[in-house]
Amino acid sequence: MGNNSLTKHVTLSHSCYYINWNSNIKYFIYIHHPLQTKPIMKMSIWNWGFLTFVLISLHSSVTLCNTDPTTQQRLDQVTSLPGQNFNVDFSHYAGYVTVNEESGRALFYWLTQAIEDSASKPLVLWLNGGPGCSSIAYGMAEEVGPFHVNKDGKSVYLNPYSWNTVANLLFLDSPVGVGYSYSNTSSDITSNGDKRTAEDALQFLLNWLERFPEYKGRDFYLTGESYAGHYVPQLSQAIVRYNKANPGSPINIKGYMVGNALTDDYSDHVGLFQFLWAAGLISDQTYKKSNELCNKESFIHPSRACEEITDIANQEMGNIDPYSIFTPACTANSATKRLKRRWHKVGHIGQSYDPCTAEYATAYFNLPEVQNALHAYHFNSSGTWEPCSMDIYNSWKDSPISVLDVYQELISSGLRIWIFSGDTDGVLPVTCARQSINALKLTTVGPWRPWYEGDQVGGWTQEYEGLTFVAVKGAGHEVPLHKPKEALTLLKSFLTGTSMAPIEQVIESKTDAASQ
Repeated sequence: MGNNSLTKHVTLSHSCYYINWNSNIKYFIYIHHPLQTKPIMKMSIWNWGFLTFVLISLHSSVTLCNTDPTTQQRLDQVTSLPGQNFNVDFSHYAGYVTVNEESGRALFYWLTQAIEDSASKPLVLWLNGGPGCSSIAYGMAEEVGPFHVNKDGKSVYLNPYSWNTVANLLFLDSPVGVGYSYSNTSSDITSNGDKRTAEDALQFLLNWLERFPEYKGRDFYLTGESYAGHYVPQLSQAIVRYNKANPGSPINIKGYMVGNALTDDYSDHVGLFQFLWAAGLISDQTYKKSNELCNKESFIHPSRACEEITDIANQEMGNIDPYSIFTPACTANSATKRLKRRWHKVGHIGQSYDPCTAEYATAYFNLPEVQNALHAYHFNSSGTWEPCSMDIYNSWKDSPISVLDVYQELISSGLRIWIFSGDTDGVLPVTCARQSINALKLTTVGPWRPWYEGDQVGGWTQEYEGLTFVAVKGAGHEVPLHKPKEALTLLKSFLTGTSMAPIEQVIESKTDAASQ
């Protein structure tokens, strides 16, 4: 019997049950009641003929149920999480959405509805990058999600700066093979690339909206960071083009926002080495050689010469966390081995700073009881949950050297577009964002100026024709990790289209200074 992940709906004694059969999990079936989130029965099974025999033996009749997509919504509801010793004032759902029936590709999602009046709030999608890193591992568990993992790797605490305080927040493990997402066709895992990732994500949204029809037509925004600097604009482009070809589309896209994003390989290489040199992290010689050998190279598929000079730069930087150059590095084994500049080796600032948070998430999401609570019954080829997949990264196919052309198209379409950047990131620094924006040659419509969080400078901002840039002071590669309060302020401003620092305040400030 080949790899299968099949679902059937049957009626047992006038009650509708949902049966999931996943041959990757020792040929077990899981039987659910639509109003319950955990399996009520787990059986070893070899074929549907045997299953029918078992069911008929137990009950007098077996008939198909109504396959209303919203029934699956009820099945996806998460009642509580292991290690959750607090109540929440919102509903949340997790599960799979099939994006390709033929190959059996299915993407894992986790929706946390807005805390107050969710019906009036927009829908915000969050994507992490890599390529190959999980939005559950990073976006949910240590950045913008409501549930963050404790040091024990067995429990969670409530993030007071979660983005679901102002929006319905949807996390997606994309592409296939990331996190809990899976395919029944093993070659899918090693054939990922930008094009198929966008196509599958679009299909996910269309199918997901059938399961959650209350979000059809709802204001929709995309957000993400790092390699999501490709995912987010590419998916936005796919949606805009789909909507043009399909009037009445359920996806009401309004805009997107990306942070510390890979945008244009040439500009990002120039900005990267400029930052590392100015921060005193690399030598003059390495700075010069890096520019010579890497500026025209791909970030994802660089030449051997570019990789060699990058290795020298890493050696000169020493054992620091390049994702946050002024905070302690994690000394846990698996974290220090993952030092590459394109990867997430992250810390945690919430209760108190801890640079090893990814280690705790890895422990937590590998717990069977956590996977059961999240309806995550599928695993990758390694048999374990991983925050990032090196198999996906190393086999990545198409990765265009620039998405500036996508920006140009989407700016002209009228989408709200924001770019933000933490200014202590040594992976895709603030200078990368500024170099990429300069390459767009946009007209400046708002002056460079500080914005404030309370009475302290939170960062700086500038508006261009069709685009807003925001720098966040003291934040690393993952802005919401290091500056959670400022990141929530950023989201609120983005969703409302309100400047981080109204120009009127700047004019008044200059006038007051001149009169003194």
